[in-house]
Amino acid sequence: MERLTKSRLFVWLVYIIMGLLALYLLLLVKPIFIHLYVFLRSILAPFIIAMIVSYVLNPVVTMLHERKVPRTAAVLLIYAVFCAALAVILVNVIPMFKEQMDELNRHVPDLTYRAESLVSDLNNTSFLPDSIRDGMNKSIYQMEKKLSDTVSHFINNIGSVVNAVFIAFIIPFLAFYILKDFDLFERTIITYVPKSHRKHTVRLLKDIDTALGSYIRGQFIVCIIVGILAYIGYIIIGLPYPLLLASIVSVTNIIPYLGPFFGAAPALLVASTISMKMVLFVVIVNMACQVLEGNVVSPQVVGRTLHIHPLAIIFALLVGGEIAGIVGMILAVPIFAALKVIVQHIFAYYVRRKTI
Repeated sequence: MERLTKSRLFVWLVYIIMGLLALYLLLLVKPIFIHLYVFLRSILAPFIIAMIVSYVLNPVVTMLHERKVPRTAAVLLIYAVFCAALAVILVNVIPMFKEQMDELNRHVPDLTYRAESLVSDLNNTSFLPDSIRDGMNKSIYQMEKKLSDTVSHFINNIGSVVNAVFIAFIIPFLAFYILKDFDLFERTIITYVPKSHRKHTVRLLKDIDTALGSYIRGQFIVCIIVGILAYIGYIIIGLPYPLLLASIVSVTNIIPYLGPFFGAAPALLVASTISMKMVLFVVIVNMACQVLEGNVVSPQVVGRTLHIHPLAIIFALLVGGEIAGIVGMILAVPIFAALKVIVQHIFAYYVRRKTI
């Protein structure tokens, strides 16, 4: 018996059985975790968004504060500049958006007819097997059903829309108070850390800021530049609704690797109702935008990389998308980078302790 318990294989089997048992117990209490996650997400979401906004704007507030501007006045000044710039942009952009939305609304029947003609032509093509035709028809039916269900869900959940508007309204106030007392929060967190660990904690926070700072702030600028490039490209090739479609490219570009595909999909859908030549032009424009973004814009704006392998980034995106959808995919890479820094510090800490 003693010989068996000392066997490495026996020890590994015990660990595997215990792990499987723990996994089974977690699966049993999964509904409790899901309800707890939904509850915490609804409460903490505005605070998390406000913290991200504060993190992006804090360097500017700190720079003004170092020039003898009180933090409260610096935050209010940034808000005033932002509101003024937003007002100027909206005054010029909203009419263009409205015009393109009205144009899209007028041409929806024509676009639908072209799409139906395209599908009909494909169905009548002799070289397509029947199984592929059936699969295409089923996919189109499922897309239509999903779109109908989405619209019905939106109409039936007006309360959720009102709640989202309310959350969007309180986020600036939360960000204001976080920015105003940012230094106070940092000092308070440090005071709760034991004195023997404060030096390591400060170094950890600085490393996280170094890893994330340029990435998060730079990504916003990169998305705007990519959106402008896509807008110019769509105008050059004569694609309808260039501002609307370029805005989608700009927003989705914040998701690494997968974002450009999401952003190009609506433009390709519109182009497919015009001609295959237009589809080719849209592909070229989006590829040119991504080449410029990857080789010119990002290196200049973001500066440093997160030093994360592409496979790890894709894994983080899949996990983030599964947990929190699009928002999870947007936050996946920064959170993964922060966790990577934390794990590196933990390993370094235990290595130092072993060598002492």
